[in-house]
Amino acid sequence: MRTEDISEIWFEYEGSPLKWHYPVGLLFDLHASNTSLPWSIIVHFKNFPAKDLLRCQSKDVIEAHFMSSVKEADALKHKSQVINEMQKKDHKQLWMGLQNDKFDQFWAINRKLMEYLPEEGGFRYIPFRIYQATGERPYVQKLFRPVASDGKPHTLGDIVKEVCPEAHPTEDGEKKYQVVIHGIEPLMETPLQWLSEHLSYPDNFLHISIIPQPTD
Repeated sequence: MRTEDISEIWFEYEGSPLKWHYPVGLLFDLHASNTSLPWSIIVHFKNFPAKDLLRCQSKDVIEAHFMSSVKEADALKHKSQVINEMQKKDHKQLWMGLQNDKFDQFWAINRKLMEYLPEEGGFRYIPFRIYQATGERPYVQKLFRPVASDGKPHTLGDIVKEVCPEAHPTEDGEKKYQVVIHGIEPLMETPLQWLSEHLSYPDNFLHISIIPQPTD
């Protein structure tokens, strides 16, 4: 194929264009979590599906999208106080650490975004998005505190009941759906604050996939 014939690269799995602005782990959870690795996808160089995918003309677009998500997450967690106190070089270090797979460089900055005062008991709100493979909406996002009004920690089960009650196991333990984060199914009793601190993606959001329970 000649270089001049290439428009924009895009990826597809079983007929579904893969959104470049979603974390790759989330894409796998949503589309292929019950398949074997390595993940086989199709790479396209023509016929970009503009109605399904955002265009990505440069790496600057990717950086801008990533930083926008980080800032949104901090607005939820700390009213933007932490990210606004950082200098531009800190923002750049965060991005370069992620881009170059330098964990220590990334975490030196990201650690500050995960801190909170002990008396606060957690973040102001939990940055999360819930995705359904069969849902009409891209994802669901709403304000949800890590601690209930009675002082009890909110759990993964609480947020699933609130946002997608049909995905919560029944009282007899029957499951119609899997609730997956980073390829695993955390216990419904897991505190949301702990999940946000330990299983958030680099953009500081909890990306939660709800997929049908396999029948085989």
